[in-house]
Amino acid sequence: MSIFPSAAEALSTDLSIHEAMTAFRAGTLTSTALVEACLRRIEELQHLNVFVTVDAQGALKAAAQADMDRAAGKPLKPLAGIPIVVKDNIHAAGMPCTGGSPALADFVPAKDAPTVQKLREAGAIVLGKTNLHEFAFGATGYNGAFNTGSKVGIRNPYDSERIAGGSSSGSAAAIGARMSLAALGTDTGGSMRIPCALNGCASLRPSSGRYPRLGTIPISTSRDTVGPMAQCMSDVALLDAVITGEYALPPIELSKLHLGMPEQFWQGLDEDTQEAALAALAALHARGVTVVEIPDAQIFELNHPIGFPVVIHEARVGMEAYLREQGPGISIEEMVSKIHSPDVKSIYEQWVLPAKLLTPDGMVDVEQLYDVAENSGRAALKQHYQYLYETYAVDALVFPTTTIIAPVARPEVNEPETFERLIRNTEPAASAGLACIQLPVGLGRRTGLPVGLELDAPAGSDRRLLAIGIAIESVLGRIPPA
Repeated sequence: MSIFPSAAEALSTDLSIHEAMTAFRAGTLTSTALVEACLRRIEELQHLNVFVTVDAQGALKAAAQADMDRAAGKPLKPLAGIPIVVKDNIHAAGMPCTGGSPALADFVPAKDAPTVQKLREAGAIVLGKTNLHEFAFGATGYNGAFNTGSKVGIRNPYDSERIAGGSSSGSAAAIGARMSLAALGTDTGGSMRIPCALNGCASLRPSSGRYPRLGTIPISTSRDTVGPMAQCMSDVALLDAVITGEYALPPIELSKLHLGMPEQFWQGLDEDTQEAALAALAALHARGVTVVEIPDAQIFELNHPIGFPVVIHEARVGMEAYLREQGPGISIEEMVSKIHSPDVKSIYEQWVLPAKLLTPDGMVDVEQLYDVAENSGRAALKQHYQYLYETYAVDALVFPTTTIIAPVARPEVNEPETFERLIRNTEPAASAGLACIQLPVGLGRRTGLPVGLELDAPAGSDRRLLAIGIAIESVLGRIPPA
């Protein structure tokens, strides 16, 4: 039997933030009713393994306060009474921050991360902390820790036999399942964009340095970023505005929009992904958007010597500093000994702790590869992106976020081949620190699973890119909920 009132059963949680706020003002919806409906969805869909911690009591108390403030005529904050969730590698005061790992199961931060604090100050209500690929070190979310259902790993609400993607698995699945209206995630090489593509929601990977990293469990200090996730691009833009204080969005004319189509990002796609992504481009072209083909982008080649050397080198240094200065004070060796997921444990034991990386010439010290990546590789990649934007006169690059729809959830899903197919298109922009958005563009005709489209724009152009995303979404519409 449900612990929530029957009135919540008929309430749909398929609402954008704007729609919910409009209903609040009209008096047709209360924050309490909306939070109750979200909590009911969480209860009903426990088999998806979305949450590590649910703070039902705290959320209902905050919702009641929001309703009282509204009834009293107090000025409404931008997110007053809106339920959100937070990935469990981001600090939320008074709730465990596990990183999806038993190693940090008992760690409870005393303070919010600055990003969480900004959203709370704007009136958002934190429902709980979402599960993830352990320590955010993977793209599938196939993590056996903190499972609330009988099956392993965070599952896809469109098909519970499939993965949710990662590493911000639970945050994306919560939105796709309409357990929450919005979420915070983190992204190191695709960790917000990949799960949003597989679960039918929108996200922004902010330009490097746009959001503070304080209060987040790190992987790669030069590539990690917190970011907003929601059901639609306008909600993502609102969350970004609340966090940064930048509310203005420039006007976008579709007839003047030029998108670059790098050929190598469009190769090796499964049928549903290719069909839905090309249909989205055709719809945009019909509305006046110019699509410019880029036959030899050379982005993958330039990114290859940067990605893993940077991540593996920074993983140890960053984690040791975090455990010492913000975390529970344990050693990285003790942390690694308690990692649950075989794939993540192997990464730490074979690469991170010994500071070695496998190359065609065998195992080598990662520091020498890191020095090359930092001193020449990363700058060359950034310069090449700028060359492409200027030479082809495009506002952004556009391509399928992942090369495949959500794979079946099984142990083999964490093998390198699947990881590569999920992260191939998302990873280079993280190395270059670009602004990136992911938006859902349709459901596969064969599988009924979500397909996502990514746009990458020059660093610092976040608000314009969000405006472009909103304009594109106005043409393509929102996909049906799970």
